[in-house]
Amino acid sequence: MHVMLRTACAVLLAGAAPMIAAVAPPAGPAPILTTPEAKDLLSFAEPQIARVTHVDLDLVADFATRTMQGTAALDILAAPGAKQIILDTNHLTIAKITDAAGRPLNWSIGAYKDYIGAPLTIDLGGAKRIVIHYASSPEASALQWLPPELTAGKKLPFLLSQGESINNRSWIPTQDSPGIRQSWTARIVVPGNLTAVMSGERLTPKGEDLPDGTHAYRFAMPHAVPPYLIAIAIGDIAFRPLGPRTGVYAEPATIDRAAAELVDTEKMVTTAESLYGPYRWGRYDVLVLPPSFPYGGMENPTLTFATPTFLTGDRANVSLIAHELAHSWSGNLVTNATWSDAWLNEGFTTYFENRIMERLYSPARAATEADLVWDGLQKDLKDAGGPAAPSTRLHGDPEGTFGQLDYFKGSTFLRTIEKTVGRARWDAYLTSYFDRHAFQPQTTAGFLADLRANLVKGDAALEAKLQLDRWAYQPGLPDNAVHIRSPELERIDAQVTAFAAGAAARTLEAKGWTTQEWQRFLRGLPRSQQTERLADLDRAYGLSASTNAYVRSAWLELAIANRYEPALPSLEQFVTSVGRGILISPLYKGLKAQGDWGMPIAKRLYAKARPTYHPVVVGSLDKLLD
Repeated sequence: MHVMLRTACAVLLAGAAPMIAAVAPPAGPAPILTTPEAKDLLSFAEPQIARVTHVDLDLVADFATRTMQGTAALDILAAPGAKQIILDTNHLTIAKITDAAGRPLNWSIGAYKDYIGAPLTIDLGGAKRIVIHYASSPEASALQWLPPELTAGKKLPFLLSQGESINNRSWIPTQDSPGIRQSWTARIVVPGNLTAVMSGERLTPKGEDLPDGTHAYRFAMPHAVPPYLIAIAIGDIAFRPLGPRTGVYAEPATIDRAAAELVDTEKMVTTAESLYGPYRWGRYDVLVLPPSFPYGGMENPTLTFATPTFLTGDRANVSLIAHELAHSWSGNLVTNATWSDAWLNEGFTTYFENRIMERLYSPARAATEADLVWDGLQKDLKDAGGPAAPSTRLHGDPEGTFGQLDYFKGSTFLRTIEKTVGRARWDAYLTSYFDRHAFQPQTTAGFLADLRANLVKGDAALEAKLQLDRWAYQPGLPDNAVHIRSPELERIDAQVTAFAAGAAARTLEAKGWTTQEWQRFLRGLPRSQQTERLADLDRAYGLSASTNAYVRSAWLELAIANRYEPALPSLEQFVTSVGRGILISPLYKGLKAQGDWGMPIAKRLYAKARPTYHPVVVGSLDKLLD
């Protein structure tokens, strides 16, 4: 096992967390995979001809125009004789492009392709560094500009970015492909009353005063990372340390709740290291964002972006943080080369998350969460159209795996390997795998080859038991899939049966139920319920008024399925105050499924809520409700 260097900076700026030295980045640029399955169909780049190795950003965040304006200087590694480089863009306004000496370079933007954007082709003229002067669009898909009323503090605006999977090309002109890893630095100028944070080392935590009253913040990421992991947030942001190398950023109105919920973060990092080797990114901090953030969390290096919906006061949902932390190995350290293999990120991470929860909390808690993953797996297989549907493959069309099967089927695959070969042998393999491929891209074919070379080792009987190719390339679920069963959830199932048989809600043994247990109960109930039965549940447990976003979303799904109109005020308040896609999208889908009753409600609520949602969520809901 590697030894982690944990030396604090010699100078600690007031109000800032100490920076912890990260494991030194490998020498030279990360490799480019050239096998056929490593071709990224969602990028215009041709990295085998000319590739970006480093990005220097110098940008002004203009809240008045909702644009990022300035320059991106790119270091280029080109093959002998290469005359051009192709970058990915999406509605960027390019003013000019020069070499490092300021000499103009010829460039052109090709035809726009829906969702993917447009190629930016630049004549290099021998340049090894190019400087692009540009501005983003006010509608940049990666950026959400929040007015003060949509923040927790209600006084100052907020900007947040979401790069995964191909949104960063809307504010950074680069080769926006996960297989083209790049180091980066940034200088970001913001209004003087706001703070900027990014997914790299904070070089100037307090900012630098500029003559016009603005502040400049500087950041650096010495490791080569996939470009979707370059992330930024700007707003009224406070910091609270949680441990020697961990802390939480949040709006001042949220910071106390966030720090209380995240008290175990330092232990999580240590626990993860005890499983699969050193944490190689220096600090691990969490930024709790305003409620419009579209995902549960985003694993941006050194700074996980997190939804405030996990702040339920009981730490019942900190598996979200375990998941994003686990990405520091699976995803950030070893990255899927294309979005056809997203399961290499999410399946590995969901498995790793569960192992963290087991070791830090208890096997019972881990079993509960693993059993819920099985529930999600079965639902997604059904909703995809059945186990023969092509969208149930792990390796498939880019972004084409149905629902959360990258997470659910992917983690079940790894759990099945663990149970087949034994935990000790599997853990030794995974640790060595992360070491062998650190800071590199990977494909499904590459993973299977590594697995066969370093774990199977020619054992024909083991190869047959594992069914590796069937798991990776075929639809559906192989017959060797391991299902972890939770005794706690079996007790919840008994309560589902009791209520379905007519038991009064107040007689259920529901005292002390966790978030996950409530989800199992509400989603386990028959979808068809009488109005008086729903009213009985709501009176007994205050579900329409629940402050737990996970429980309330599950309750509202059930209410919508039965056209339970007393829940409509709760529904309106919820979808206009929460922007997390996994919680609100099922509600809009449920309304749409209710036809003449539901669609008018869906459109009315969406018209009101749409300005509060991130562009990522808007894009999917626009299509759903069109």
